Amino acid sequence: MNIKTRLLLILAVSAVSILVGIFVILPRVQPPTFHGMILQTSQPVTDFTLTAHTGERVNLSDFRGKWVVLYFGYTFCPDVCPLTLADLARALRLLEEGKAARVQVLMVSVDPERDTPQRLAAYAPAFHPTFLGLTGSEEELAAAATPLGIYYARQPVEGASGYLVDHTASVTVLDDQGRVRLLWPFGISAEMMAEDLGGLVR
Repeated sequence: MNIKTRLLLILAVSAVSILVGIFVILPRVQPPTFHGMILQTSQPVTDFTLTAHTGERVNLSDFRGKWVVLYFGYTFCPDVCPLTLADLARALRLLEEGKAARVQVLMVSVDPERDTPQRLAAYAPAFHPTFLGLTGSEEELAAAATPLGIYYARQPVEGASGYLVDHTASVTVLDDQGRVRLLWPFGISAEMMAEDLGGLVR
């Protein structure tokens, strides 16, 4: 084998090695893809204070160090809220135990008149024991919802309940520094939520 042939062979082997390296390494360095809408805010969400279903007063900032999954709903909700909370509970159970422990689901009531801490205590943990229900005055609710663009409004209906509450059905994911990172629309599956959280939580 002459020198020219040997050089060509070395170059061919090197090229193959580089291509193999690219195909093996590139997927690892590419940013993960998410099922939810990616939102990259530079500042933490405006802090707010509400009453937990345990009776304690809590601030959003109390959960720094954990990834917060924030959902605005209410206990009299006939369909969207229980379906969403059930999916969130399943998503947590699908996560690795260590990652699930770093996630806190907060359900903020958009119906503070009826959703007392006692009622939330019977509702939120029924989906998952770590879920925390939050309620407060109308002013406190507005302070929590408005910075996140959450819509809610009463709609009178016939029957014993007297009214339902139209509200934003999406779920907001905050990182461990309180910044918005992801938005899940209503209807996203538990498996997709778990996959997203698995890619986010380190």
